[in-house]
Amino acid sequence: MGVTIKDIAAEANVSMATVSLVLNNKPGIKQETTDKVLEIAKKLNYKSSQTKLLSSAERKTIRFLQIVKHGHTINRDHDIFITDYINGIHDEATEFGFNLEISTYKISEMMGIPEISELLNEASIHGAIILGTELSAEDIIALGTTSTPVVFMDTFYSYLNYNFVDMDNIDSVYNIVSTLYNHGHREIGIINTTVDVNNFHRRELGFKQALHQLGLKLNNNHIYTVDSTHDGAYKDMHKILKTPHKLPTALFATNDITAYGCIKAMEEEGISIPDDISIIGFDDLPMSSVMKPALTTMQVSKNQIGKISTCLLRQIINSDGHNPATKILISGNLISRDSVKNL
Repeated sequence: MGVTIKDIAAEANVSMATVSLVLNNKPGIKQETTDKVLEIAKKLNYKSSQTKLLSSAERKTIRFLQIVKHGHTINRDHDIFITDYINGIHDEATEFGFNLEISTYKISEMMGIPEISELLNEASIHGAIILGTELSAEDIIALGTTSTPVVFMDTFYSYLNYNFVDMDNIDSVYNIVSTLYNHGHREIGIINTTVDVNNFHRRELGFKQALHQLGLKLNNNHIYTVDSTHDGAYKDMHKILKTPHKLPTALFATNDITAYGCIKAMEEEGISIPDDISIIGFDDLPMSSVMKPALTTMQVSKNQIGKISTCLLRQIINSDGHNPATKILISGNLISRDSVKNL
């Protein structure tokens, strides 16, 4: 019979829970205890398919960088969204025996993209996963020139020669529009935001492509632009509804937060969801399932995106440095609830 966690715990004089946390690279254990448990596990020749028995000093270190440029999408409303990304990264980092550092940088007069790029060149960092949600193409280029292997997550530029892992916005939006089409809707509009985020731009592109592929005409009067925050979207939609015009039978909102604000404004203006207009959002934030009516929305494979980003980074770190850029898009899952009706 092989060595078990119980054997390691007995020799180290710690609990089995402590041993499990150490072997799975979880936080909260003193460094002295961590090194002791790893040393005993090695001495006892403990084998685990999910654990790299390396001391803290022996492990390679990867860094997750959350870069906030304007805070319209990386903010408290999306904390749970980003946490799911981090959990996926952490799980794979543990599997591969990596140390994971998590850093947040807010762009300011004192800290810009060039300064952050310099931080990536620290000798202690073997690779980085950068949350690219609010980054422009120019930002990607500036950060991608570092000598440290980098994977950009939650953004995608087809014409840039860097490593990307992102949701498949085009495919996901086609799924949304075709769902509305299959429910009998032929007048379908879109709620955009004023914020400059590449994922939102790609969702707008996907919307226009989906209409074309389904043989539907784009009505410019059914393109609504609102602020990206809940309160801002609420106020902007109130103003839009004061302008006399015929609403479409269905709307696609490029993210859930704007959908929430717009729905609130519509209800106050006497517009019933879904009786008067159907709405589908994007993100599947927790409130979507409990609001009235519950929001049909696109669920992003956040944990999977985090895991695949880490797997890709590991391959790059362990390669000879001559790999071509890799771009991975992961489809979402449409969660059907009560905000869409058949015509």
